[in-house]
Amino acid sequence: MVFFALYFVAMFLGLGFGLLFILKEMYPEQDPFVVANGFLFYWIIGDLLMRFFLQKLPVMSVKPLLTLPIKRSTVVNYVLGKSALSFFNFLPLFAIIPFSIMLIGDGYAVSEIITWLFALIITVLIINFLNFIIEAFSAESELSFLPIIVVVSVLFGLNYFEIVPMTSLIGSGFLAIAHHPMLILIPIAILALCYGFNFKTLRKKLYLDSSLKAKVTEVNASDLSWTERFGDIAPFMKLDLKLIWRNKRTKSMAMLLLVGVLYGLFFYPQPMYREMTFMSAFIGIFSTGFFLINFGQFIPAWDSGYYKLLMSQNIKYEQYLRSKFILMVISVVLLFVLGIPYVYFGYKILIAHFAAAIYNIGVNTHVILWGGSFNRKKIDLDKKAAFNYQGTGAVQWLIGIPLMLVPMALFGLVNWLAGFSAAIALLIVLGVLGIVFHKKLMKGITKKYLDSKYKMIDAFSQDN
Repeated sequence: MVFFALYFVAMFLGLGFGLLFILKEMYPEQDPFVVANGFLFYWIIGDLLMRFFLQKLPVMSVKPLLTLPIKRSTVVNYVLGKSALSFFNFLPLFAIIPFSIMLIGDGYAVSEIITWLFALIITVLIINFLNFIIEAFSAESELSFLPIIVVVSVLFGLNYFEIVPMTSLIGSGFLAIAHHPMLILIPIAILALCYGFNFKTLRKKLYLDSSLKAKVTEVNASDLSWTERFGDIAPFMKLDLKLIWRNKRTKSMAMLLLVGVLYGLFFYPQPMYREMTFMSAFIGIFSTGFFLINFGQFIPAWDSGYYKLLMSQNIKYEQYLRSKFILMVISVVLLFVLGIPYVYFGYKILIAHFAAAIYNIGVNTHVILWGGSFNRKKIDLDKKAAFNYQGTGAVQWLIGIPLMLVPMALFGLVNWLAGFSAAIALLIVLGVLGIVFHKKLMKGITKKYLDSKYKMIDAFSQDN
């Protein structure tokens, strides 16, 4: 995380010092300051999207404070004030301040640029508190990312179809503030409204007994009798399917399967990508392996809440892992079948998807199960799935190399040296070999899990 933070700081600093020269080169006959203000709309919706998926309201244990003579308003103000010190609020400054310095050095009026700079800082804080308002509404929805998508889509659509010219409207607004400093009271008033709304929302929830109310839910008993045909692993499959359907994070993850099915539509309608045959392997592996990747990378952390209980039972670990394997195989087959209509864009795409599905079944299922033996982070199943990095460690980032990059590189290399047919044959052969040696591979993977068993029990027992 520190590496990514430093990377973005360097990028924003480079943008801040270089933006003036870029704008002068791209728009030689226009005022670069005016042009920069025209792009502020896209910065605002981009910042809002990034914050929604990555930034969270600062968390603190307030129950001990509620038994002390401390006003609830003081606690709420402290939490909201703490959010203003977020890295996401400081990051834009690494671009805004250098750009302002460059503008002043280029001869722009100091008073105008300073006023404009303060207006942008206030806007950053408005986005900060607006994000928490959207998150408050999102918490009530099953598809927790839907409100932010609706807000951003409506704003972008209004601008794109020229119903409301948001780019010129916001750009003109910031230029007006720069030329008439008194207008900065408008963004200050908007900031106060956003702060007040957040204050009111949090204060309502700040009661000692707010979490003591019994949670009443209706049990949806699904018919899972079809799992009985899988023999001794059927009980584990039933547990996994119930876990997926009854918990917020797994349920919303399952609903995102539609993304896997439709993933190819981002690429295949464009002739440029259809000519890049090596891309079909990447799209095929990601599309048919969408559930495999999203569910498999957190094995056995999905069961971290009761992992100690599970390990104390008289069960064979290989049965536990084999149930996960069968579930992932079923998902690959299902996603491949649902993706058959991609043949409309060419028979080669369907062949590539078939080879990718075989590769996913024979190779990637074993790779991701092996990677799961290194999981040491507990997962809260009540949190949303979209862009939720809780439970994510170095394993989840590194596992992408053998999962995606290796087959894509092999496919691209063989396709370049020997042609498309040879590259397809390579993926199928590797997948078939994985299927043939499945039992031996599972024995090795099971041994790795058993060796890590007590480390995982200890890790999953931690609250952090």
